[in-house]
Amino acid sequence: MTPPLPPSPDDWKPREANHGANPGFGARRERRDRADRRRRLWWSLIYGSFNPRRRRPARRTEESRYQALDWHSAHLFAVSVGILILCVADAFLTVTLMTGGAVEVNPVMALFIGRNVAVFAGLKMAVTSIGILLMVFLARYRFMRLVRVDVILYCILVAYVILIFYEIGMLRQIGDSRFI
Repeated sequence: MTPPLPPSPDDWKPREANHGANPGFGARRERRDRADRRRRLWWSLIYGSFNPRRRRPARRTEESRYQALDWHSAHLFAVSVGILILCVADAFLTVTLMTGGAVEVNPVMALFIGRNVAVFAGLKMAVTSIGILLMVFLARYRFMRLVRVDVILYCILVAYVILIFYEIGMLRQIGDSRFI
């Protein structure tokens, strides 16, 4: 093994100044001369939207561990929007039923609906939205190593559909023609 060469007196100069000292070095282009790709924020966002890097988890990870993804399936978007629309319908039907004499069963929401309907609706939407966002983010995770979280999202959607039909049935029992 040969010892490294001592530095030349021209090593302190910028690379452009050294091009003449090293014949053949000028043929290579410096990679750092190009524009920094991190400065193109909008291009990166648009390009990354259509060409995501992590569409699937790594093959070697266990299914019980968290797997970060950049791209989620379209069915998760449809389920999420469906749950949020049904949540809005549930809030509207709950307020309508409360004016007809019904009682809120959820003790936490009963505190807010008695004080201010706008706070009740905002809190209901915020809690549901944050929960859905987290569940979509962890969609491939297995809850308690048994059930994938995206299956739980489908169950929540079905539960909301059943709840809406139940509330509509309660409105019919009240029998007030102005409700339906």
